[in-house]
Amino acid sequence: MIYLKTDEEIELMRAANQLVGKTLGELAKHIAPGVSTLHLDKVAEEFIRDNGAVPAFLGYGGFPASICASVNEQVVHGIPSAKAILKEGDVISVDCGTFLNGFVGDSAYTFCVGEVAPEVKALLKATKESLYLGIQHAIEGRRLGDISHAVQSYCESKGYSVVRELVGHGCGRKMHEEPEVPNYGRPGCGPLLRSGMCICIEPMINMGSKNVVFEKDGWTVRTKDRKCSAHFEHCIAIRPDGPQILSSFEFLEEVLGNNAI
Repeated sequence: MIYLKTDEEIELMRAANQLVGKTLGELAKHIAPGVSTLHLDKVAEEFIRDNGAVPAFLGYGGFPASICASVNEQVVHGIPSAKAILKEGDVISVDCGTFLNGFVGDSAYTFCVGEVAPEVKALLKATKESLYLGIQHAIEGRRLGDISHAVQSYCESKGYSVVRELVGHGCGRKMHEEPEVPNYGRPGCGPLLRSGMCICIEPMINMGSKNVVFEKDGWTVRTKDRKCSAHFEHCIAIRPDGPQILSSFEFLEEVLGNNAI
């Protein structure tokens, strides 16, 4: 069942999502060569709790950390580790969630670590652009497949591939609600988009093959060919006057300046 949020509930979701954006901004200050992903996790957890919220990922389905930290060929759900040390030229997707005032915030951004190869930066740029193209199609009265098709057609036109096994989702009082939001599909198909729907659109785009492998840790998903992957996510609300982005990249992009994607 798709749960439509009231205006008041959407504002509570906005607060939770803005805190995610601020957390990503705080992490942007720490992402650099020589830093472990476990250190980033500790920074995130402390920041979230200091701001009166709870890390939504910690313990969710048994996940052992407050952020997902996925490096290079890792698509999503990378577990932070003291052994995972960032290197010059890496990219890292940080997916973060908060639980605040009864609602979940959820957003992700793929960061460059130092100087990154131009072809990798191009993948990140296209993935982020596809996110905003998908959001542009999140219009009341249209279909979910319009969002999915916008993401897929743009990324494939650039020569990239779209992960099939992992999708976006509805969000609200729970981390994952209906509907699922694939990054591939046909326009005019799928559930009707209605005002009050809150969904997370999160393109997961690979430089090479679309095929992925689920690692033995039970969480980490990587590309089968070990080529780079990128991941960006916004939580949005469908409104009569168009989509509203509840999360934010503004805080991290202020930190990154010209190094932002």
